[in-house]
Amino acid sequence: QVQLEESGGGLVQAGGSLRLSCAASGRTFSSYAMGWFRQALGKEREFVAAISRGGVTTFYADSVKGRFTISRDNAKNTVYLQMNSLKPEDTAVYYCAAGPRVARSIADFGSWGQGTQVTVSS
Repeated sequence: QVQLEESGGGLVQAGGSLRLSCAASGRTFSSYAMGWFRQALGKEREFVAAISRGGVTTFYADSVKGRFTISRDNAKNTVYLQMNSLKPEDTAVYYCAAGPRVARSIADFGSWGQGTQVTVSS
């Protein structure tokens, strides 16, 4: 299993940007597809974005398409989520996850980080 640690969360005004990072331990990072999910207070965890092992294929939730970009650097064992044009409804704890294939479902990801809080003020 891979160990994951998110960073980069914080408080930002609506319309602003943040870049989340997720650092993975181990030497097999490139063998995992990676995903970002989020969970707002009182709501279920939901899919945000995912990227294939080589970074060629990406998926996005409709709610973030055109505003968020997922990328990865396999040499640095890190996956990123660039978030632009942030909205108050983007406020949530953001989690990165690793799995065997690029997918949108929580069930397809077996390793999870502890999460990082993103708060967007209006």
